[in-house]
Amino acid sequence: MLQDKTILVGITGSVAAYKAVDLIRRLRDAGATVRAIMTSSAERFITPLSVALACGEPALTSLFDQPFSHIDLPAKADVLVVAPATANILGKFANGIADDLLSTSYLVFRGPLVVAPAMNWRMYEHPAVKKNLATLLAQGASLVDPQRGTLACGEEGVGKMADVDAVIEGIRIALAPKDLAGERVLITAGPTREPIDPVRFLSNRSSGKMGYELARVARRRGAHVTLISGPTALPSPSGVTTVRVETALEMYTAVKERAGGATIAIMAAAVADFCASEQRTVKAEKQDMSLLQLDRTPDILAAIGALENKPFTVGFAAETGFRIDRAERKMVDKRADMMVFNDVLQEGSGFDTDTNVVTIISREDGGVLRKEHLPLMSKEAVASAIFDSILAHKG
Repeated sequence: MLQDKTILVGITGSVAAYKAVDLIRRLRDAGATVRAIMTSSAERFITPLSVALACGEPALTSLFDQPFSHIDLPAKADVLVVAPATANILGKFANGIADDLLSTSYLVFRGPLVVAPAMNWRMYEHPAVKKNLATLLAQGASLVDPQRGTLACGEEGVGKMADVDAVIEGIRIALAPKDLAGERVLITAGPTREPIDPVRFLSNRSSGKMGYELARVARRRGAHVTLISGPTALPSPSGVTTVRVETALEMYTAVKERAGGATIAIMAAAVADFCASEQRTVKAEKQDMSLLQLDRTPDILAAIGALENKPFTVGFAAETGFRIDRAERKMVDKRADMMVFNDVLQEGSGFDTDTNVVTIISREDGGVLRKEHLPLMSKEAVASAIFDSILAHKG
């Protein structure tokens, strides 16, 4: 999403200004061209040379550095991000004050604005700052919320600039098309754990990465997203309602409670097929574990497919080998509208990877199954392709 984009980064006078250097480098690593404007106060915290080395271009600090820079820079930018954004710059933006290069460039700019505030917690809670933020948000700006933590003054409160990852996600959200606006997307992700005793459980190798990327992409594209996640080490995606569960039965219950309000349901979780018939309350002795009796777990995808007013339903089929016929049968038997097949033995397509190789199976007019083979790509790109296909079929 950031490839070949031009991003204008504004840096203002906060101790968090050092984060802007890492932000710029990360944006360039993602394929973006970055130009930077520093206020005079920002120069008290980091040098223009540091910013210029990160950008690969001079950092501009004055209206008089280059003639018409306040016109040229905004005209070429796809997004303006101010990180850190002080109370002062928020006030200038909200009230149309243009007394330096950054505030003047803002009045010229016509694209999306992303602000990542950084200030003392008392300043952030002041009614004037809240009013200015509300004005900017009403005008279409995106806010990357500051974090709670120990501030530069030594006090504790909400005012720390968000992590660079969160700022980059804010930029992605601002740049993404909002073609999923109005959709209510329900996604499952990760494995489930089926306890045998307080120490042991049955599970699988799913990391949850595919489901979490689906949630992020849906959120970026304007959907209201609920993510029901089994145990993973992944942080909850920004702006997504995340429900944490452990067992297949807990995931089944959580999905059934929310499926009625969804317009799209994507069952990307690797739900355990079996659970122990008896869940022991104390750790079992090894000699007692020679025979383990198992029961089937609830079939979540089939339950969604059986609903009278079901959402557009997408299932996942992970196989060993190119056994796409099994995915096709699964789609038909469980009344799914679409199935995403992948061979976990294929290079780049296994568990806990950042890439995937999938085939999207859908129905054409007349009920004929259509197969779209996608090459090796990032899971973010796969998620985008899945939603593109969903929109094409829903439309």
